Amino acid sequence: MTITAEQRRAKILDVVRELGTVRVVDLAERIGLAAVTVRRDVAALADAGLLRRSHGAVSLPRAESAAGRATGPGRVVGMLVPTVGSYFDEIIDGARSAAAAAGARLVLGISAYESSDDRAQAEQLLDAGVDGLLLTPNWKPGAHPENSAWLADLRVPAVLVERRAAPESPFAELDSVGSDHHHGVLVALRHLASLGHRAVQLAARDDTWTAYHVRAGYQEAVRLLGLDPRPVVDIHQAGGDMEAVAAGIAEGVADGARAVLVHNDQDAIQLVPLLRSRGLRVPNDVALISYDDVFAALSAPPLTAVAPPKRSVGSAALDLLLHRLDSGPELPVHHVALLPELKVRSSCGGAARSDAAR
Repeated sequence: MTITAEQRRAKILDVVRELGTVRVVDLAERIGLAAVTVRRDVAALADAGLLRRSHGAVSLPRAESAAGRATGPGRVVGMLVPTVGSYFDEIIDGARSAAAAAGARLVLGISAYESSDDRAQAEQLLDAGVDGLLLTPNWKPGAHPENSAWLADLRVPAVLVERRAAPESPFAELDSVGSDHHHGVLVALRHLASLGHRAVQLAARDDTWTAYHVRAGYQEAVRLLGLDPRPVVDIHQAGGDMEAVAAGIAEGVADGARAVLVHNDQDAIQLVPLLRSRGLRVPNDVALISYDDVFAALSAPPLTAVAPPKRSVGSAALDLLLHRLDSGPELPVHHVALLPELKVRSSCGGAARSDAAR
């Protein structure tokens, strides 16, 4: 028996009403029709205002879905991060607070650094029935995302957190919220320049997303401020041997670079006594600024630090996802970059003060 177009489309609407949001490929399999036929019917239904299309998935229009599905309070949001502890703790806390304020619930997934199980963790969250996803995929810094084709097939809206796809990437049209690390490095070097430093060293790793952008921001800031460029003291290449890193910084100080920006806090705190053992006191002999501001205030002396707006990143990402869920594809794609602040303490030789200087 031949099924008419009207019957096919009625069946499609029945399935979408039942499931809420469903990928087109899953819809075709459930109905038992060819995917190309279902896509054609979905396009016709969307043109008629009976369905909404977004990121390869379909759902009911906002007015109809509101009768049977939560559009703010009651939402369940999945959040995938590469680690818990230190940096991401504050991002998670910001998202959790924003979810609670909106009456939504946050569900956490963890895909460890260097892992390739982002997809499995995301599917676990989807199986839990989340309405949308906050994603921090394990993308290699400076490289095109690998093994990420599954992002194009997500059946719910997603917001990238502390990640942004390259403009030529197929994922460039995903919403994103993150810290502008280039600006963070610029405010650090600008402060050191205001204290009279014409050469600033950078000690950093190169194996994380943030480290990559800190390095790129350093090259840019040195050029913009007219500072003397210096080779990066590579913590990763040193194999994490902080004695070797301290020796590299000491060589730079002997060559006239009496200021250093260190990514991240843990490495910066380790360096202070190692520099002292080489006769270099912070801040008397070398000004030091840390990047991250997770533990910097606990150092002796307390470290001046660049503080990415971690909690605000989490809350802004959660708010954007809820806005996307309520507005659908009519909402323009958002790429949100929040500016870090410089928390001036005593390790850079400037006058310590309690307020944050942008």
